[in-house]
Amino acid sequence: MKVIPLGTSSGKPTLHRNVSALAVVREGEWLLFDCGEATQTQVMRAGLSPNRLAAIFITHFHGDHFNGLPGFLSTMGLDRRERPLTLTGPRGIRQYLDVLARLKILYLNYPLDVHEFAPSDFRESDSKSILVYETPAYEVIAAPLDHRIFAIGYRVEERPRPGKFDIERARQLGIPAGPLYGRLQSGHAIQLEDGRLITPSEVVGPPRPGKAVAYCTDTRPCDTAVTLGHKVDLLIHEATYTEDLITEAEDFGHSTAAQAARIAERADARRLLITHFSTRYPDASPLLEEARAVFADTVMARDLAEFEV
Repeated sequence: MKVIPLGTSSGKPTLHRNVSALAVVREGEWLLFDCGEATQTQVMRAGLSPNRLAAIFITHFHGDHFNGLPGFLSTMGLDRRERPLTLTGPRGIRQYLDVLARLKILYLNYPLDVHEFAPSDFRESDSKSILVYETPAYEVIAAPLDHRIFAIGYRVEERPRPGKFDIERARQLGIPAGPLYGRLQSGHAIQLEDGRLITPSEVVGPPRPGKAVAYCTDTRPCDTAVTLGHKVDLLIHEATYTEDLITEAEDFGHSTAAQAARIAERADARRLLITHFSTRYPDASPLLEEARAVFADTVMARDLAEFEV
């Protein structure tokens, strides 16, 4: 799994930073989180194939996270996409796209499966989070954040992976290399030609936890971000301002770099990736320094950079 920030600027683009969008890439497909203006251009620059895009997740309806969506969806239609696409976001996204389609602004010729959520949907959930997307390999959980308008945070978590296969032990047991290794790795017992029954536990270690990534923007510091980021391999959290502007951050529903770091610390995240930098910082390194003073394993997002998870 790897993460590619497609835009790291807050509010409006700069010459060096596009507005919010981020790709999570794994095993032949990828997921898009937010879709600010010009995201489709950033997708091309990142070398991502739109045909391999499985789902889009929108956090909220501020333009710097959303204005690029109709154009990107239409471009995939013009490129004769056939693969179904899932779109998840706040309630109202379906109505918005329907209006654009009636005005002939939006062009779709492929199945688009839209899932909408309102604050009440989360209040009715016992855990305050909702499973919004799943495949045999991973799932995506959503929970509300704390912004000026309703905003959703997301967590991508791979399902547990099979344990490590002990090739040396398999050789000692006389198991011939080939398909039998695969059967054992997938949890099936095998019988050798001499009649011996070999179980997976003899050559396969315990299951390994899958990778997990959380995406939390735009938001003030909140318990939900801690929950989404609990023990993730990478917490992606907005860091719009430095601590000297903490009052402005509170007023506009954002976090400082230090606050993002404290969320990572509380969540026991392995690593923090800060993003969504105010345009008042042409050089975002002060934000990185501030976060690292609290949470040492912090990295700074850069447009089109790749971060292995």
